[in-house]
Amino acid sequence: MKIYHLAVIRASDPQTDEQNKKPSLILCSESDLSEFSFFQRGSVAEFMNFFSTTVAERTSVGQRQAVSNSEQGDRIVYAVRGSSGVCATVMTDKEYPDRVALTLAGKILDEFTQTYNADRIAGASDKLAFPLLGEMLAKYQEPRQADNIMKVQMELEETKAVLHKTIEGILERGTKLDSLVDRSTELSNSSKAFYKTAKKTNSCCVVM
Repeated sequence: MKIYHLAVIRASDPQTDEQNKKPSLILCSESDLSEFSFFQRGSVAEFMNFFSTTVAERTSVGQRQAVSNSEQGDRIVYAVRGSSGVCATVMTDKEYPDRVALTLAGKILDEFTQTYNADRIAGASDKLAFPLLGEMLAKYQEPRQADNIMKVQMELEETKAVLHKTIEGILERGTKLDSLVDRSTELSNSSKAFYKTAKKTNSCCVVM
């Protein structure tokens, strides 16, 4: 069981008119890239941010969901979206417990919005300092070592269903992940080339 990536994202709505849409912004993020080679890590990090942002933009206020890429189903992004368009995401492998991941995302969202108010979040133009995210990434790698607060939260969440979807299921009809990758301004040309090469060899586990 492993957590690969945590993020807090000020997410735009993909349905909003392009002229009025405010770009999504990753307010803070932490990754564990230890299992990837040094030369892959830059592209891996970009794709973790890209996929997490794609899911966050398609998570409604108050919604909790788990989204996988059907082509590379060994990675799942869990998302919990609060008010002001703020969404916390947790990327794990498929063995990591759903309820722990979603509860962790909710805990991250609560802690972040207690640290920064809505005006500070809305006005941010770059990442905001949030050292607790790195601590959480390390602490919750082993869900059985979670603290008592996590255990209580898990019991409270027990009655809530976990909504599983695929990336294709949350995209607009006719939209493909490949086209989002091609149009993305967040991904470098080398990362786009890496994605295409990895997809052909069915080894794009760095994304999902």
